[in-house]
Amino acid sequence: MEPLAPIKSAKINRWLPYWAVLQADFRQTLRSWVYRFWVLISVLAAAGYLLYRFGIAHEAGMVQYASKLISDLLRWSVLGSVALIIALTGGSISSERGIMADSVLSRGISRYQYFLGKWHARLIAVVGTFSIMGLLALTSSFFLFHVDLSLFGSLMALATLVAFLAVVTTCGVTVSAISNSTVLGIAILWLVLYGAGFALALLPAPIMTPVRVLDNLPNTLQGHYDLAVLGKLIGWSALSSVGMATVGLVYFSRRDV
Repeated sequence: MEPLAPIKSAKINRWLPYWAVLQADFRQTLRSWVYRFWVLISVLAAAGYLLYRFGIAHEAGMVQYASKLISDLLRWSVLGSVALIIALTGGSISSERGIMADSVLSRGISRYQYFLGKWHARLIAVVGTFSIMGLLALTSSFFLFHVDLSLFGSLMALATLVAFLAVVTTCGVTVSAISNSTVLGIAILWLVLYGAGFALALLPAPIMTPVRVLDNLPNTLQGHYDLAVLGKLIGWSALSSVGMATVGLVYFSRRDV
């Protein structure tokens, strides 16, 4: 008799459920009306504002500095995006709580993988979309206005704003994992985030806060910035995101669904 061939054991990818949740939620986010509304409003507002300012410069012969115009555009884009990002992330988990136990968690997906998949999918969608829109706005300014932008300053300003929005996204997913109600979670997020922004604005002037970063955007875009200060802000933002996500992950893993 011929010897039997050795049986090869199948390699199990333990993170396959995580990738499945991430891909499914990412596609769901892109199809969400809140996401599409956010992108549509942002693009139309940016295009309208830039064309309006370009028209004034062309007709009146006024010099339009890109740093001032792009800083205004980025500032209002961030402030307007926060409300829609809260709505986009505030129901990421709580909206599925009624069907979660039967349709998701009973199929070999751990709560850790489920939470991480949801969190990372929303992060990629928000951070990726805002980064692309910001880069397009910066690129268009080179063709429309008097360019006084610094490449590294522009990238640093965009990276700082992206770090702030990542914190907002993480807050939304974390509160969604803790709260039973999507509406209640969104209301709590609005109160906490806008209240925190108001409280930070009252800190002494030497302390760099998100509000002061937005006010200082023209200088940053021109390349006049303190790398250590902005780097520290980005680092604290990343640490805050990881800390809040850890709280949400631990709480979600121990509660009933």
